[in-house]
Amino acid sequence: MSLDTSSFNLHRTLPLSPDRLWEVMTDPKHREAWGGPDAETVLVIDKADLRVGGQDRHRCGPADAPDFVIDTRWYDLAAPDRAVFTETLIIGGEALCTSLVTYSLTAAGTGTDLGVTVAVSSFSGPETLEDFKQGWGGGLDNLESHVAAMVQAHVN
Repeated sequence: MSLDTSSFNLHRTLPLSPDRLWEVMTDPKHREAWGGPDAETVLVIDKADLRVGGQDRHRCGPADAPDFVIDTRWYDLAAPDRAVFTETLIIGGEALCTSLVTYSLTAAGTGTDLGVTVAVSSFSGPETLEDFKQGWGGGLDNLESHVAAMVQAHVN
């Protein structure tokens, strides 16, 4: 099988300060709340080690079978400005793809401009690249909803 590669950038402006958004993006409980690619997919964090060289392991999929394993390794953590990490998606013991991800958080008034840059290599065909991009887009949509609910709860 050939190696297929792609990269993409996603952006969101969120109504939290960089410090607060950093917490939402890195805290395991928050990540479980927003990290799935869609409303039908859960994210379960089995191990979280947020430090340079630390490794996380989480699973995602339907609530009754979160069988997709994601291994994360943290390379750069400059809170609250940026994080750099790799993710390897594993299904049935086989690695489907590996990505290099960079979060960039920049203050924007009382909120934060979030940039996410992803470079991905697929070992399972080009269709995995588009699925991966859609997953990240859905996850950031969930992040927006999660943050909006937090802000609303704080206002009320």
